[in-house]
Amino acid sequence: MKRLDRDKLITAVGAPVLAVLAALVLTSLIILISGKDPFRAYQVMIEFGTTDRSAVYIVNKSTMFFLSALAVAIGFRMNLFNIGVDGQYRIAAFFAAAVGGALSLPGLIQIPLIILVAMGVGAIWAGIAGVLRTTRGVSEVITTIMLNSIAGAVIGYYLTAGRLGEKDGNLTHTPNIPESSHIFMFGTSVGDINGFVVFAVLAGFLYWFVLNRTRFGFDLRSVGRSETAAAASGVDVKRMIVTSMVLSGAVAGLVGMPTLLGESYNYGTDFPLGVGFTGIAIALLGRNHPVGIALGALLWAFLERTGTQLEFEGYDQKIVEVIKGIIVLCVVIAYEVVRRWALRDQQRRVGEELARAGSNDKAEVGA
Repeated sequence: MKRLDRDKLITAVGAPVLAVLAALVLTSLIILISGKDPFRAYQVMIEFGTTDRSAVYIVNKSTMFFLSALAVAIGFRMNLFNIGVDGQYRIAAFFAAAVGGALSLPGLIQIPLIILVAMGVGAIWAGIAGVLRTTRGVSEVITTIMLNSIAGAVIGYYLTAGRLGEKDGNLTHTPNIPESSHIFMFGTSVGDINGFVVFAVLAGFLYWFVLNRTRFGFDLRSVGRSETAAAASGVDVKRMIVTSMVLSGAVAGLVGMPTLLGESYNYGTDFPLGVGFTGIAIALLGRNHPVGIALGALLWAFLERTGTQLEFEGYDQKIVEVIKGIIVLCVVIAYEVVRRWALRDQQRRVGEELARAGSNDKAEVGA
């Protein structure tokens, strides 16, 4: 047991450390090739990223990143590649905003209603891919890509004046949600922390609890490892696939809620885009574990925040995108290296145990 715990610790800690070190080395080389000082770049990023105002920004931004990665991770644990989170959260936020803007109820009623509408729309949108996978054998990768485009088309059609949108200068957006339905904020001297961070923490805990402490989570992970073995043990594989996609979509529906309920209070043409694809990278970075995902989301928000400051210091802002790509690549490679090392170490120990058992048997026969 102690040996097993040590191996798990090495895999959990060794791979991220190896990935970070490799990413720092490669990034430094790239910055040097561009003719800039990498140590100065890191100094600027640390100094600017650790200010109080930057800390508030990073926490707020990482909330969206965390929820997006959590939605992706649910699919990953089932060996499903849900790359439609971007379309799911956008269409969910759009219809939730339309419902919220059309009603004027007490906040205690309307805020949960808006959240439930968003989760329901996201679940339905992702469930389409799950149903097509189980009934027609269509890859969820293809269907979720297509559904992303369809979501954008649906939003574009309805987000026009005279339908569900209204013109406001150069922008078009849904009617504003009443002030009574704005999410609570944690006020600080340098800015407000979005209260939806509480919902994000709760979602992370539920994700961990369901997957690791319930029969449903065990079945889900079993199907992800081997559909054949899971089916042989009595698990309804098709039902689990659809359920997992629905849950992934429901969580995806929460991604736009921090912005909708705590910042914009409507869905407009300036609503954040691309967060779903960021979630894929962060889920890989966090290895589908809520703690790892949270750290990855904070890192991503930190890099996004400090990238603008690097530009003022004469660095190309695109260097941050290069850093992100290198980090993800290094994480994938590092985990594979550590996994193979752990497998070889396990095989070696099993061989030693078998050899030891064989020597004991011979000794007993000789006696």
